[in-house]
Amino acid sequence: MFIQLFERIDPMNLINISSGIKTTYEVTLKYSILWECALGIAASTYDELHHSLEKSKQYWSDIINKLSSEAQKELEYSKRYNTWSTLLQLLHVKDFEDLRSFLQYIENSCEKDLRFYSLPYLGKQNEDNRAKASIGDIEARMQLIEICSNHKFFADYIEFICTVSIDILKNHLISLMQAWYETIIKQDEAYTLSILEKDFKAKSIMKKKLTPEKFVEWTIGDTYVPEPTVTNVLLIPQYIYRPWTVETDDINTKIFYYPISDESIISNNDRYIPSFTLVQEYKALGDEVRLKMIKFLYEGDKTLQELTEKFDIAKSTVHHHLSLLRSVRIVQTLNSMYHLNKDVLFAIESDMKIYLEK
Repeated sequence: MFIQLFERIDPMNLINISSGIKTTYEVTLKYSILWECALGIAASTYDELHHSLEKSKQYWSDIINKLSSEAQKELEYSKRYNTWSTLLQLLHVKDFEDLRSFLQYIENSCEKDLRFYSLPYLGKQNEDNRAKASIGDIEARMQLIEICSNHKFFADYIEFICTVSIDILKNHLISLMQAWYETIIKQDEAYTLSILEKDFKAKSIMKKKLTPEKFVEWTIGDTYVPEPTVTNVLLIPQYIYRPWTVETDDINTKIFYYPISDESIISNNDRYIPSFTLVQEYKALGDEVRLKMIKFLYEGDKTLQELTEKFDIAKSTVHHHLSLLRSVRIVQTLNSMYHLNKDVLFAIESDMKIYLEK
């Protein structure tokens, strides 16, 4: 909710002594197999999203079954307490060379640091409470929980991080990350790194040609407006979570784990192979209910409740359809409302033309 803190000023009485220079941000690109590993763990625990991911539901079922029974228990623990978020948080403490260095960092971290860096960043104004909560201050912890009361899982996650035995947490994180890497990642590591690197290099070239804001928009497929406290945008290519972009925050930094482009994956010159994006776009349109939703949203932004009442279907079913439309960016969420991205919708015809004429 936006709260107007100052009374309106007559612009004729306003003396402008600003530089007139629009603030923006620096953009950094990084890639690592470790982020791919942690994001894979995250995606595997998000059952309700599997229908919209590039990897099929069967894929997720198969890879989970590949894990040992002990590793599956760790994965269930991660699903219950969202410790995949812990792994992502810790991976941003510093640049880790490999899995071994990351696991050593977890093993050797003192309790205070591990809890602090595992807690979510909630803005500079809450860093003092974050630090106090990491050393057992109950009042600080409760304040953080109150701030996150409307978040899907942060409130419970903060309680978990502040109270779990540090030895249990360390053993869990190390066991889960090690098992996922050895069982799921290692066999295809060279290929995965090659496509991440390919996308990283392509984006690095384009970064020189565009302004920071235009480059971020081109990379993530959406506009990111500069925020007063954000001085850097970190872009991290990922394959496992395609077609979704995952967004999070760190100190002075907005982080986007963005899906690598189709061009980074397709290695042959078979012109009959459509891009994954094109296939998903037409899949999203190939359903009567979703087409009705698009027409309804074409008339204006709607709440989830309005969509549910209009089509007289369960909220879970509405969520299912909306997630598919959001995955290809035809629908966006703006201020708790669902919004039709007409530019993306009308560009699908152009995507088809490009495919047919290539």
